[in-house]
Amino acid sequence: MSQYKIEAGTGQHIGDRQEQQDRAALFAAPHAPGYVMAVVADGMGGKSGGALAAEQVVRTAKQLFDEFYPGNDVRSLLENIVNEAHTVIKLSGVSSEKEPHSTFVALIITPKQEAIWAHVGDSRLYRFTGPNFTERTKDHSYVEKLVDDGKIAAEEAKTHRLSNILINVLGSSTTAPYVTFGEYNELKAHDNFLLCSDGLWHYFDDHELSAAVAANSPRQASEFLIRKARDRANSRGDNCTFAIIKLVELPTEVKSYTVQKMRRAI
Repeated sequence: MSQYKIEAGTGQHIGDRQEQQDRAALFAAPHAPGYVMAVVADGMGGKSGGALAAEQVVRTAKQLFDEFYPGNDVRSLLENIVNEAHTVIKLSGVSSEKEPHSTFVALIITPKQEAIWAHVGDSRLYRFTGPNFTERTKDHSYVEKLVDDGKIAAEEAKTHRLSNILINVLGSSTTAPYVTFGEYNELKAHDNFLLCSDGLWHYFDDHELSAAVAANSPRQASEFLIRKARDRANSRGDNCTFAIIKLVELPTEVKSYTVQKMRRAI
């Protein structure tokens, strides 16, 4: 039995753009108690096109999560969200004469102390252990490929002139998206997660993000991160969107009650 509770929240700022084309959401599964999902989508594709795509990602995630039951495969669920959203975004692009695209990153926490995530594009998931950075997803971008191929250093990626070019998105009319998965199976109190668009991560290093999330409640961390991102963007910031999930230690009296209840059951 888990010895933590989940605290979660989302944050969003339009930045210096004319339209908010990102979306973020948190969901509980109505038929699967203890399952929680966070999802972030960064829409692209001109006026209203990006917002249309990102909204479709979140809508599809909710629809399929509403149909999820214990015993269903989490990875299949995440892959189905990507495939269904991709298809609908393509069709909506034809009918609206736009070229909508979107990134995707989602995390599902299960009652078995599992965290399973998936992403497409350059919206990221970070995993932290307390104030320490542990891992993050690898962007599906042109500059990330250059880094992997040893053609540029990782430090050059953020400022590279082609840093906004993605090689994997939802809604492409030429190629189907591929999904990269990750998981962690020993969740405990003080494990924290951040899902975010590039409008946030572009302005921070990994350790700054881990410290900000660990030291604050999700709401306080959201306010701090948005304020700092706005300062560093210097009036040239993108949409900034993210979701924070923190696993917080249960109060001592709750733990004691849980143990006593289990003993009586035995």
